[in-house]
Parts: sequence; C-alpha cells; structure tokens
Amino acid sequence: MKTRELPKIQLRELTLYDVEDRYQWCLDKEVTKHLNMPERYPPFSREETKNWIEMCINKTNGYEQKAIVTEEGKHIGWVDLKNIDKVNKHAELGIAIGDKNHWGKGFGLAAMKEMLLWGFNELGLNKIWLRVEVDNEKAIRSYKRMGYVEEGILRQDRLRNGEFVDRLRMSMLKGEFLQKE
Repeated sequence: MKTRELPKIQLRELTLYDVEDRYQWCLDKEVTKHLNMPERYPPFSREETKNWIEMCINKTNGYEQKAIVTEEGKHIGWVDLKNIDKVNKHAELGIAIGDKNHWGKGFGLAAMKEMLLWGFNELGLNKIWLRVEVDNEKAIRSYKRMGYVEEGILRQDRLRNGEFVDRLRMSMLKGEFLQKE
C-alpha cells in the first residue's frame, strides 16, 4: 500500500470523551488478544480506563499516546510511544485499532506513519521499535509493509492466557524512514 493510498487520519491528544470508546474496545476479546492487558475480564473497569487516559493527558505515565481519528472525525484507536530513551534516542511504538470496522483498511499504517514522523521529527528519535507476538501475522505483515526490520525473537516475552509466547522485535531507523518518504 503506497503512502498516497492510505486513508486520511489525524492524531490528536486524548480527552476524557475517549473513555467510553476505549472501555468498549477492551470488552472485545478479539481487539485485546494481542494487547498487553491484565488476564481478567473485563481487563479494565471504566474507572481504570478513565484513570489511564487522565495519566496520558497529564503525561504522568511515560506514554505519548494519541487518539487515531478518521477524516470524518470518528475515534477508531490509539497509537503511542513509550519507553522513551532520550539518551540513546529510541522509543517503543504501540498501536491498536479498536473499532473493528476499520481493520484491514490502512488506518493502522496511516497512524503509524504519522507517529513515526512525529517521533523522528518532534522528539528527535533515531529508532522506533516494537514488540509483536510471533503469531500475530496480520500485524507483522503491516509492520513490514511500513518498513520495519526484524531484529530478533524475544523468547517467552509475554504471558498470555497462562502461557508464555515469543515476541518479535522490529525497528525502524530514522534514515530508513526518510528514504521511503
């Protein structure tokens, strides 16, 4: 999918109006399967969801998290940078399209591109990396399409449903990203 084919999205700061969408998405086990969440149902209460979003808004949890909004103004997910290492100029990317009606249509790629631009240009990062479960083939294809490169396997890196699963570490360097632009 070429950049010009990506749907138009906007990344905006989170607001408390996002709490209900986020809470509803966390109730969908298909949405949360590959997300790092507590092993209970629901993974978060509305109050916990509100508290998390307040921490993101107030920048007290180490996450630079943005809402993903369609051209029509519909909130469909979130993207963030966390584990920001200012000394070594790298950070970890996380992304989720919570609204399943927008899966497989390029919205995640569009949001990732915007967050990469922001991280490299505004935060001055040199590398943006991620961890993805090895069985999340759809996400891995998406990351490769964006230009992420495999760095290695993190063995038994996540406890999911009582079992440890391996995760693949992938990264994008600023120079690689700028070459694609």
